[in-house]
Amino acid sequence: MEEENQDNQLNIELSEEVAEGIFSNLAIITHSNTEFVLDFIRVMPGVPKARVKSRIILTPEHAKRLLGAIQDNIEKYEAINGRIKTQEEPPGFPMNFGGPTAQA
Repeated sequence: MEEENQDNQLNIELSEEVAEGIFSNLAIITHSNTEFVLDFIRVMPGVPKARVKSRIILTPEHAKRLLGAIQDNIEKYEAINGRIKTQEEPPGFPMNFGGPTAQA
């Protein structure tokens, strides 16, 4: 039975560049009948243009599994740290982060 478990293991490599991660404060999700596309974007204060920093394409089955995994992790986080507060409505655009508008 131990041999069976060893056969099912997957070695995952994480390069230094990928391990640094990408900061995102906006995600846009679209889908077709065969895939879900998650675009992760970094919006900066006072900058009217933003670029997609990372795009993940998933099958519908994997998108649903990701939803479940995120929900499970949020529940575990909130059990330890308390409820995560969210705004009732998403912020409007452009996002100004509560500061003054940038001027050159």
